[in-house]
Amino acid sequence: MTKQEKVEFVINTLNELYPEIPIPLEHKDPYTLLIAVLMSAQSTDVRVNQITPILFAKADNPYDMIKLSVEEIRDIIRPVGLSPMKSKGIYGLSHILIDKYNGEVPKTYEALEELPAVGHKTAAVVLSQAFGIPAFPVDTHIQRLMYRWNLSNGKNVVQTEKDAKRLFPKALWNDLHLQIIWYGREYSPARGWNLDKDIITKTIGRATVLKAYHKKKS
Repeated sequence: MTKQEKVEFVINTLNELYPEIPIPLEHKDPYTLLIAVLMSAQSTDVRVNQITPILFAKADNPYDMIKLSVEEIRDIIRPVGLSPMKSKGIYGLSHILIDKYNGEVPKTYEALEELPAVGHKTAAVVLSQAFGIPAFPVDTHIQRLMYRWNLSNGKNVVQTEKDAKRLFPKALWNDLHLQIIWYGREYSPARGWNLDKDIITKTIGRATVLKAYHKKKS
């Protein structure tokens, strides 16, 4: 298969498996998505979705959020981990949104990445899922699968994002990054991987990855 044929195989397979694409983090607007994505760092979507309703019941907008103290926020979000850093970020960015953006979430990488505790991936998720702006957020699943599929060298997330944007049509980025995440969770996980179920990797996977898998199973 040529690289272009591999790309087309990935797109077609993912569209067959995920014609409807669920959004992993529950939210109702750009602000609640921003907070949920920030909270998801080194945590799971399941855990975040358990905690955000508790937090948003008290504050689902920046004006109400700054009425809480950093300590109150930290106590609520403690189960998701890294609560000292995340609570300061949530409180600080809420102030900035009010002071600089009239309480609205900005729509550029530059503005989002200037907010406390907001990195490139978080900004990309917000742009993609809240505003429909083409972006390709790279999480651990996408990093792993782009390497397994021999579509990126796995060097770092910056390179993987560049490769994904170069290979896949821009109009598909927002759907594809979610489809790949769901595929990674269901068919190509880091642990408990069953290659027989992982049709994409089995078909187009990197030779060294396939060899290592079979060696481990033998």
